Amino acid sequence: LQILGNVSEFQRVVSVLQEGVDFNIDVNASVFETNIRVVGGLLSAHLLSKKAGVEVEVGWPCSGPLLRMAEEAARKLLPAFQTPTGMPYGTVNLLHGVNPGETPVTCTAGIGTFIVEFATLSHLTGDPVFEDVARKALKALWKNRSDIGLVGNHIDVITAKWVAQDAGIGAGVDSYFEYLVKGAILLQDKELMSMFLEYNKAIKNYTKFDDWYLWVQMYKGTVSMPVFQSLEAYWPGLQSLIGDVDNAMRTFLNYYTVWKQFGGLPEFYNIPQGYTVDKREGYPLRPELIESAMYLYRATRDPTLLELGRDAVESIEKISKVDCGFATIKDLRDHRLDNRMESFFLAETVKYLYLLFDPDNFIHNDGSVFDVVITPYGECVLNAGGYVFNTEAHPIDPAALHCCRKRKEEQWEVEDLMREFYSLKKSKKFTLKRASDHGEGESGKDPEDASSEKGGEKRNYKNSHSLLSCPSQSFNSKLAVLGQVFLDNT
Repeated sequence: LQILGNVSEFQRVVSVLQEGVDFNIDVNASVFETNIRVVGGLLSAHLLSKKAGVEVEVGWPCSGPLLRMAEEAARKLLPAFQTPTGMPYGTVNLLHGVNPGETPVTCTAGIGTFIVEFATLSHLTGDPVFEDVARKALKALWKNRSDIGLVGNHIDVITAKWVAQDAGIGAGVDSYFEYLVKGAILLQDKELMSMFLEYNKAIKNYTKFDDWYLWVQMYKGTVSMPVFQSLEAYWPGLQSLIGDVDNAMRTFLNYYTVWKQFGGLPEFYNIPQGYTVDKREGYPLRPELIESAMYLYRATRDPTLLELGRDAVESIEKISKVDCGFATIKDLRDHRLDNRMESFFLAETVKYLYLLFDPDNFIHNDGSVFDVVITPYGECVLNAGGYVFNTEAHPIDPAALHCCRKRKEEQWEVEDLMREFYSLKKSKKFTLKRASDHGEGESGKDPEDASSEKGGEKRNYKNSHSLLSCPSQSFNSKLAVLGQVFLDNT
């Protein structure tokens, strides 16, 4: 709302949120969705609130009601990460933690899509536990990649065995790769970028054919399904973020031909046949192709990208507009509509379209202007540009992650002094091993190691959760050849 200029509505929503939301409820929630929508949305709103004219408390951006709310929501997700591998369960009960009967099978994206929100939360609050668990999950996926450098799309978080072995860049995997790049940019982290670049080599070697990306068997590299999924259309935008603009444009133009063929992107598109896949003909107004157009236009100023934006606006207006919103297109072949509008249409599709056509928006700031905020910890530079969008298109200001560093360092110093004091009392010397500050590019240490002391003692985080006993249950489901897990009754 703030990006679209509706400041008064943004202020109203923030005031409602500040009254408090109770997360202590008996509800089973998706760990992935809660993170990208709730935690990510609250963090972004917190960081944008001053710019939107909301009165902020002393200590902002290192404190504030929306930040506290984001932290509370994220803490409800931490029990999901208490597994032998550090990879989280897909669902957690907000009141009771992980249900004893919860399936241990989680999609790759559901494991690797936390570093943006959780690292931001750790840097703003000074509590390293969020960034630590996110990094441990990322490293677990990296450790369990195949010998040819690929990952499947579903894994058992208890045993680290791959349940679905289709490798690609689309459904079930997509935002894992996205967060390696965006996490590297946000945190200036060489390790995360090197992980992605290694994956990128394997993806090019085994899945890329004529600027299309297919699905292959993760251990053999043999093609398992020659389809393009609409979710994969984020890839050209991701390529542009690492400077691979030429390859990005070629792939984008392939995807754009599909859009022009149907007036939207079908969920699945059979590349050899040049047509939709049975039961996957719909278009729920997804943002990925428009997202890529926005990134690529910033990099190239190619007018073709504006043409896609114009086509998207005209197509959505003509095909999907109804009295009370914009409906999902159930079938692109005849443009029949479904009685639903997905939340990502407003959160992402409309936002990326707006930003594509608004070159002067503050989101596109090149650093020539910025704000200086006085905090109890010193001066803080904000709104200088370089915003990193989470996978639900909530922008995070990377400069904010540096605002609370002094506060965090002081917290470590106090804890060091306390440790030293008590160790002297016990006539036992040991030094505290600080968790490395990944914001400065130090990323060689494992998060599990970074949270321990040289003396072998574990750091006790505030409000830490005890390990849960979550027995591995039999997984009664079948795998579709299209890289997704479906229940037996579907």
